[in-house]
Amino acid sequence: MSVGPFPFLRRESARPHRSHSSAGASLQPTLPDRFVELLRPGRSRIVRARRIAAGLLAALAVILALRGDPDTDRATVVVAAHDLAPGHTLTADDVAHVERDRSTVVAGTLHHVDDALGHTLAGPVPAGEPLVDARLLGPRLAAAATGSTEARVVPIRLADAGVSELLREGDRVDVLTVTETEDGPLPGAHVLARGAVVVLAESGGSARDRNERVVLVALEPEPATAVAAASLVSALTVTLH
Repeated sequence: MSVGPFPFLRRESARPHRSHSSAGASLQPTLPDRFVELLRPGRSRIVRARRIAAGLLAALAVILALRGDPDTDRATVVVAAHDLAPGHTLTADDVAHVERDRSTVVAGTLHHVDDALGHTLAGPVPAGEPLVDARLLGPRLAAAATGSTEARVVPIRLADAGVSELLREGDRVDVLTVTETEDGPLPGAHVLARGAVVVLAESGGSARDRNERVVLVALEPEPATAVAAASLVSALTVTLH
């Protein structure tokens, strides 16, 4: 075909034309392109990763804070090395150190063996049980028994030793005596103290041991003084509540 003086028109028309559909398809990223894009460090992706890492670290810190340090959650306490009876004076063979969960340790628990040695037990303690100061004869025991920080522990020897066999730690009793005169005891009993709390009452033993046995009671200071003075010169007995 003749194109006259414009031969370039033939060459242009002879070139193949790309369809719009094929051009659009070439603009879509291929699978390898997408994989490379995921691996390529972008600013927004780095910021997002840092935020996620910061959130995870904050959550971990909260968990560790709530859990606490395992070493600080344990406490050393003094326990009975074997079964201990009331009235027993503690020696080094009677106690031992063990580790316990701090949340299970009650107030007044002994943490050092020296705090227990030489003290007398006011009640039975089974093997492995932690020792608390309220189980030992002393001001803490009197306060725990009566609810008063001024309370005192008084030893009394009962006129009838058989009565002491009936008493148990924690019993409330009234302490009585008979008023003595030159002509003999006055009729009726005189109440020296009401509501005394028994903190130590031994049982068993021979008849001689029973006659020598004393009962320890906790009282407020004034009646405690009266009972202690009367026990030096008069026979005492108790009535149970």
